[in-house]
Amino acid sequence: MGLLDGRVIIVTGGGRGLGRAHCHELARHGATVVVNDLGVGLRGEVEESEMAPAEQVVAELEAMGATAVADGTSVTDWDGMEDLVSRVVDRFGALHGVVNNAGFLRDRILTSMTEDDFDSVIAVHLKGTFALTRHACSYWKAEVKAGRSVSGRVVCTTSGAGLFGNVGQANYGSAKSAIATFTQIVALEMQRYGVTANALSPIAATRMLATVGREAKDDGTWDPLDPANASPLVAWLCSAEAGWLSGAVLRVDGNAVQRVSGWAVTDGYTAKSGESLTVEELGLGLQRLYGVMPRGLGG
Repeated sequence: MGLLDGRVIIVTGGGRGLGRAHCHELARHGATVVVNDLGVGLRGEVEESEMAPAEQVVAELEAMGATAVADGTSVTDWDGMEDLVSRVVDRFGALHGVVNNAGFLRDRILTSMTEDDFDSVIAVHLKGTFALTRHACSYWKAEVKAGRSVSGRVVCTTSGAGLFGNVGQANYGSAKSAIATFTQIVALEMQRYGVTANALSPIAATRMLATVGREAKDDGTWDPLDPANASPLVAWLCSAEAGWLSGAVLRVDGNAVQRVSGWAVTDGYTAKSGESLTVEELGLGLQRLYGVMPRGLGG
């Protein structure tokens, strides 16, 4: 019996790269997979092909003996995501998990970034994650209210740019940072309804990483940058047995999974007066806090 037998999972951005690898892994463990992909290029442009990426992946999964369907709804389409959840439930009788993976890049230095560069990336990454998650969670909440048992799973995708920052990615990094926090809030709010939410930060040679000179090996040996390295974690997080873990941000680097800690309050500076901070003392106080030699005291 497979880990995901009987479970129905929606994967956004499932037509290529990480999403395609996730779909294959989910199917290998018995899941019914809904492959959502709009079929756009790396920068969100429409691409023409004989077969849409989602349909190609569905054909691959069906050749494995899995049950899969393609969907071309944009994750930024609020009503479309609600309809997707409804159609999946109507067709398969239930929905057990969503994997929020869809995205593209519009990298530019801040002073060159346009409003559309920012808005479009925020829309697909952050709003897209919110839209599908919100409608899935509404379905699961209604199931609990109706007295039915729920084992819902939300898996989101963050990145190093969101967790640690990166030059030229004010749009993408902001979206990915917000997704990590969003995931933790979903975990807090949905715990009572039998739903978990976790995020992964994969280091993988996707089309996005190739833009900065990191490409997958093609010599038949195991590749630490293979997108498929993150997919076993996705499959496990979507399983019924993963119900004890929620609110985690996990970085996948080759064959290692690492916990990522959030913002932490460390050392500080306290007003000398014991009362309010003053502008007069903050300059010196912050220099001491950050280990900066005060002016006039250096060598």
